[in-house]
Amino acid sequence: MSEDVIVLDNVWKIFGERALEAMDAVEKRGLTKPEVLQEFGAVVGIANCSFKVGRGEIFCVMGLSGSGKSTMVRHLNQLIAPTSGKITVLGKDMVNLAGEELREMRANHIGMVFQHMALLPHRTVRDNVGFPLQVRGEPKSIRWEISQKCLNLVNLDGYEDRFPRELSGGMQQRVGLARALASDPEVLLMDEPFSALDPLIRRQLQDQFMALSAELNKTTVFITHDLDEAIRIGDRIAIMKDGLIVQIGTPEDIVTKPADDYVRDFVEGISKLKLVFAHSIMEKISKYKPTRGQNLAKSPRAHHGTNLDQLIDIATTTDQPIVIQNDKGKDVGVISKSRLLKGIQGGKA
Repeated sequence: MSEDVIVLDNVWKIFGERALEAMDAVEKRGLTKPEVLQEFGAVVGIANCSFKVGRGEIFCVMGLSGSGKSTMVRHLNQLIAPTSGKITVLGKDMVNLAGEELREMRANHIGMVFQHMALLPHRTVRDNVGFPLQVRGEPKSIRWEISQKCLNLVNLDGYEDRFPRELSGGMQQRVGLARALASDPEVLLMDEPFSALDPLIRRQLQDQFMALSAELNKTTVFITHDLDEAIRIGDRIAIMKDGLIVQIGTPEDIVTKPADDYVRDFVEGISKLKLVFAHSIMEKISKYKPTRGQNLAKSPRAHHGTNLDQLIDIATTTDQPIVIQNDKGKDVGVISKSRLLKGIQGGKA
């Protein structure tokens, strides 16, 4: 079982001079967000947020503007302190961390990438990447060596002596990612890092980020307002609305089993062909009754992780149903043509 690197437990953030009074009223009287605003002039930023992120996982948090996703991620490195609740990162109680201990966590263990990189305009690319190491007191030789490695990782070797103004938006974003990687943090916090980029460049950076994440085994919380992006890169997705986490699940769970109408509206236009897998729509082989002319011995085999798009390709080559196998190669399920069509139509059989 994966180690939990990040744990949020019933975290609240209420903004305003009477935030503590409002929090007490929420706990005792169950006030809603509008009622808190009306009675205390306070704004609920996030409400009762709880989740865990395993080591190496890419955990996407998505929602519309004002949903609380950026407020939430800033709690993880204590740029914002919660009004109530517990936050643990790498076993450290972040809420009670302060002073040198907090600075050490931010400098060595938690990297953050923002939408707007805030690169230092008077510093070269190499010096921008090495800046966190300079703050940490590393000598120039070490800074330059690590900067070069990180620039190689994001395909920016050859641009070391350029200035930010000489780079495109996508290249600047890569410098920001390299800077976050320079201190070799176990945790990456990414707040809409690619949202301002053109679609093609954005997709290229998504690919590069996913490859880096797999190679370096970074635990990542990735904030986005784009469901396509969340589905493409996230191992799991949390959807937020009005400060609340409405649903947490795999991309397949979110698309095929939306928790409410809000999530259903989000996923309505999303193609399910690459998000729904054989294990979700198959019928158990023990319960399957072949019709006349069907012979499962002659059926093509497919892994239980085969997606709908791939299953369609297989189905076009045969009149037999598709037999589904588990990781050990054992036959465990069957997908008939009619069951496949129902899966395509609704994401589930």
